[in-house]
Formats: sequence, C-alpha cells, structure tokens
Amino acid sequence: MLKHGYLIDMDGVIYRGAELIEGAAAFIQYLQETDIPFLFLTNNSAYTPLDVVVKLKKFGISTTVEHVYTSAMATAEFVHKQRPHGTALVIGEGGLLNALNDVGYAISRDYPDYVIVGEGRVLNFEMAEAAHRAIANGAHLISTNADTWCPTDNGPRPGCGAIAAMLESATGRKAYHVGKPNPFMMRAARKRINLATDEVIMIGDTMDTDIRGATDLGFRSILVLTGSTTRQTLREYPFEPTMVVESIAALVPALEEAIAR
Repeated sequence: MLKHGYLIDMDGVIYRGAELIEGAAAFIQYLQETDIPFLFLTNNSAYTPLDVVVKLKKFGISTTVEHVYTSAMATAEFVHKQRPHGTALVIGEGGLLNALNDVGYAISRDYPDYVIVGEGRVLNFEMAEAAHRAIANGAHLISTNADTWCPTDNGPRPGCGAIAAMLESATGRKAYHVGKPNPFMMRAARKRINLATDEVIMIGDTMDTDIRGATDLGFRSILVLTGSTTRQTLREYPFEPTMVVESIAALVPALEEAIAR
C-alpha cells in the first residue's frame, strides 16, 4: 500500500465553533494507533501551537505541538527566509507575535521591514494609521491568510483578509498572503511530515483554501461537508477534490477497508 499522511484543517473539520464534530476524535486516534503521519494545518494565526493542543485536549483529542502548523508559523518562516532578523509592525495576536519572535523578528513601528496582518480582534484606527504610514515609507504588506471572514460561536466577523484589503485600498499596495492556499505554506507542511507530493492527502472543508491548495501542489484531497462547502456550491469550482464525504467520521472505515485490500 502507498505510504501516505494527512494535512488536516481544523475549524469545520475537527470542530465547529465550540462543538466537536462527531468522529473527529476517533479519526485522530486511528492515525495515532496506526502511525500514519498527520499535521493539523490552520489559517488561524491567533493561536500558538500550544494553544491549539490545549483546545484539542478539551475536545478529547490528545496531540503535541509537533503536530500543529499555523499560518503564523508559515508567515514567520517566509519573512525570515526573505529578510532574516528583520522588523515588523504587527496587527495580530499571540500566535503571530510568538512565531515572529521564534525566528528572531523584532516588533517595531519605526520603519519596519514588513507590516504583517494576522487574525484577531486587536485592530483599532491608530494601528491602521501606523500601518498605513509604515507601508507608505516602504514596508511590505504581508498577511497570514486571505480569508475575509471568520466563523465564531456568535456569528461571522471580519477576517485577516478584510483588514489587509483595507490597507491595500488605502495604500495602493497589494498584500502577499502566506497561508492556505499559498504553495509556500502547503509545501512547508508537506516537508514537516516528511512525505512526497503523491503521499499527501489534504482534508478540509473549504474549496478556496484547503482543496485549491492541495490541487495547486498536486496533493490528493478530501472535502468534508461539515463546514463552509455544500454539494451545491462545490459545482461552482473548476477543480474538484479527490473525494467528498459527509464528515470526517466516514474516513475511519474507509481507511480500514483500503488497508485490508
């Protein structure tokens, strides 16, 4: 049987808001028991890997920080490769700030190399003004992801992409979005589970990020219908997932059947 491993989106796949999706814990346990490589892959840059581990533990899923890769981590890797030990003005929360500090990036408003926008609720007009002026003075605009809205238990809220779009409109400069479906993040995630392209399977609920990212990189993909995509909206896209299932709960018996063959 072909060696394989999984990149697994979280919100809409593992949980929906504050509720665990049925079968998710059993699927992760199955991967752990059978030593199948996997990595939780999220565009939410607000959380550190440890935050994610603690959140999953509340859902009954036991994992480690080595199994978590966020758009904040990808963004930190990207700017570090482009300009090591640089500076950034950041509109974002702890996950992004910690990731940047981990690669030796200093947070500064004084002529920073980058303005980096992440998920969170910290934006105010003073920060937007400082970011605008930094970009006008030559800072490059980076965002952790292009998602324009985020689901919450209380309903949708503006996402990182919406904040980046505001700065794009104000400055006339285009943001570079590092998170899914950017090949930079998808390729970095593949390397973390040490698999070849044809050995990677992306599990996600969003066509624009999870499935498109997998398609662009040549990964196989599984779309679950417990998040933002329905069978009706699936028809709007020129690309298709390798497989469509109602939820992640369907994958344990499918894996067992494949291994038995």
